[in-house]
Formats: sequence, C-alpha cells, structure tokens
Amino acid sequence: MIKAVIFDWAGTTVDFGCMAPTLVFIDVFSQWGINLSIDEARGPMGLAKMDHVRKLMEIDRVRNEWQGLYNRYPGENDVVVLYNQLEPALVKIAGDFANVIPGVPQVMVELRKQEILIGSTTGYVRSMMEQVVPVAGRQGFKPDSIVCSDEVPEGRPAPWGCFLNAQRMNIWPMSEMVKIGDTVADIKEGLNAGMWTIGCTLSGNEVGLPEQEVDELDPDIRRRMIWSAEEKLLKAGAHFVIDGVWACLPVLDEISSRIVSGEKP
Repeated sequence: MIKAVIFDWAGTTVDFGCMAPTLVFIDVFSQWGINLSIDEARGPMGLAKMDHVRKLMEIDRVRNEWQGLYNRYPGENDVVVLYNQLEPALVKIAGDFANVIPGVPQVMVELRKQEILIGSTTGYVRSMMEQVVPVAGRQGFKPDSIVCSDEVPEGRPAPWGCFLNAQRMNIWPMSEMVKIGDTVADIKEGLNAGMWTIGCTLSGNEVGLPEQEVDELDPDIRRRMIWSAEEKLLKAGAHFVIDGVWACLPVLDEISSRIVSGEKP
C-alpha cells in the first residue's frame, strides 16, 4: 500500500492556474524593462524561485534585451537583485492566491482514513509559505510535513525535498510513496527520489488559467489545452496524468495495487 503522498502547492493544491508566481515574475522583470510573455514566465515553474529567475535570465531574448538596456549581459549579481525584489512581492500576494483547489479537502479526508501520510514540497521559501499555510489550513489542506525550497541544498528537480519529507514523517521506502504536482520540475523531483509520480493538467501551470476562465473555455479548446499539458508531463516521465487532485484517488488505488503486486516505479 502507499505509505505517503507528497503534494506540490501552487497549481496542485492551492492557487488554481498557478497565478501568483506568474504575475510576480512578469511584474518584476517589467520594472527592469523586460516584458516577459506568459509562456516565458511559466517556463521554469516549479523550480526554486532563485533558480527560476536564473533560468529566465538565460533566455536568449532576455539576455539580448538586457544587453541593449544595460550594455552587458545579465550575470549572477543581477539574478540576486531581481530575486530580492521578487521575494517580498510574492510574500505580499501569496496569501491572496492561497485558496484550496476544489476536491483537495475531500482527498485529504480519504487519505487520513487510509492512514496515508501527507507531505508537501514547494518552490516557495518559508517566508512566502507563512502567508499560504494558514489560508490553506482553514480550507482543509493541512499536510503532515511542508518542505520549502530554502530548507534543502538544492530545489527541484533534485530529490532532497522529497527525502526531507520522508525523514520528517519517518516513512520509507520511497518506492511506496507518490509525488503529485503540476510542473515538469515536480515530476522530475519525484522520479529522482524514486517515487511514483502523478501530473496535474487542468489546475496547474501548463494550462495556466484561473478556475473561472477554465470553466468558460470552449470545450474543444479546453481539451486541446489539457492534451498539450498531458503530453508535456508524460514526456517528463509522469506515471499518470490527471486533470487535478480531485481525480487522484482512483489512480492512488491503482498504484497501491501495483505496489502490493511487487511493482516499483
């Protein structure tokens, strides 16, 4: 049987569409004269936020525009400067985007009934999560363990956040645990930790729309967006892909059956 499930936060259990970090990245870069597209801002999502800034600075267009504005290509000092603007901006708004995604409380109740432990990892640092955790807790998402990106030697796709969850919850082996997330970085984190992985499409970064806009989508457009997100997460190595956490229980049952039969991820 599954011993623990480790969830991502933004785009998986809270913040439908993973909106908060996207908005902040676009805003902070615009203050330096760089107009990121939504796709560019979302590209490295799931990484620790410092690493996210670093990846955005490596985009050829961004590097060239930076050189045109400041007569030099961006370097590590620039990454630090932008991150130091980004962190307080995310701290300021993270709580406003901390509403729990539909179905999450019901999944938590069922996991508790089955005595499955609940962990979590995030690309947010602890100061950001201090704004998110109370809001999510009041709405029914209270994991046994929360590991932030500034509490491990290296963020996703490194496995350390999953390992620290396992240590804190005193649970093993990793092959009897599941990672659920909405980004490529989430999937690779779980795989690198030796876990089963489930990717979330509709609620997450790859579709990238708030719940109301998703509900208003033309059905054909919605299906195409889900297929595109599904393809990306499967290509990253996800064992299973679902629309959102609300659909995870049957998949967890299947994984449990595979574990009982001796299968490993």
